[in-house]
Amino acid sequence: MIFEQLNPGACRTYLIGDEQSHEAIVVDPVLEQVPQYLKMLDQKKLRLTHAIDTHTHADHISGAAALKDQVGCEYVMHAKAPARCVTFHLTDGFECHLGNHLVKVLATPGHTQDSITLVFHDRLLTGDVLFLDDAGAGRDDLPGGDAGAHWESLQRILTLPEHLIVYPAHEYRDRLPSSLKDQKESNPLLKLPTKQAYVDYLDSLQLGPADWMKEVLKANYACARDPQAAWIPVDVPACEVKGTLEQGVNDQQVAAIPVDVVKERLKSQTPPVMLDVRTPGEFTGELGHISQAINIPVTDLSHRLGELESAKDKEIITVCKSGGRAHTAAQILMQAGFSQVHVMMGGMLAWKK
Repeated sequence: MIFEQLNPGACRTYLIGDEQSHEAIVVDPVLEQVPQYLKMLDQKKLRLTHAIDTHTHADHISGAAALKDQVGCEYVMHAKAPARCVTFHLTDGFECHLGNHLVKVLATPGHTQDSITLVFHDRLLTGDVLFLDDAGAGRDDLPGGDAGAHWESLQRILTLPEHLIVYPAHEYRDRLPSSLKDQKESNPLLKLPTKQAYVDYLDSLQLGPADWMKEVLKANYACARDPQAAWIPVDVPACEVKGTLEQGVNDQQVAAIPVDVVKERLKSQTPPVMLDVRTPGEFTGELGHISQAINIPVTDLSHRLGELESAKDKEIITVCKSGGRAHTAAQILMQAGFSQVHVMMGGMLAWKK
């Protein structure tokens, strides 16, 4: 079997070919690289039969439609894919052969509703349903994303043979593919014990995709052939959970303060600024809110930092439901130069208790 990763950047495109039949497929091609793919296929004397997208991409424009136009191959996606120019739709459990090599399709929704994993005898092409090591997995806040469905998809993958090598659709930090057995040890998202724990964790971190990602989705829905159909920043880890945060935000170390200490500080002559980063509905909902708190949702915080300018040298304590979003908000504030930022441990659940 011929197997190569073709792209110079973070997006991974895989060439899989059969040496005897000279048939080949490409998985997750990138539009701007199509001329290089065609040149390489010609040099290797391979006939491209299928271009496959593991899901509808939000960080690059697919090259599958252009390859279909230029070489007459099939454009393959899951049956739930919205792209109008797909010529062959897959469903869960579909099996086919590339020469003598069996390929099995697993429907693995979560990152998107049309996500699939391709299973070969010795490797997995996981798209964005599973990344390598501490990269975890793809974000679930894109249109059609579903954290609960993602957890169930990961459980399916965990039942596969442990020797299979994981090849994701993205690698932003030069991690090397490794076995599913290794990923069970190194990938934190494979260690969350229950579906609810997974959903709670992802919900606590989701910030919403960047606006440019929505434009990329529209381009892929329309099967764009123009690489300039949407503006795309270079090698931003956009499909990771926190991938669209400004560079350096995730590197900020934040101190946490217990609820009882927060309560005492609020009684002092110079109380801290309480920043509640939940949605307005949560702020006025069942858990209530701390009376002195300012409400700016974490999804809006980067654009509303001016409202906190007067508190730049004061102590700010961030609050959310359980702590995840508050931690991210604190990182954003520290990156922006706020000097005294802490997170209330346990969030409003702990406060109410």
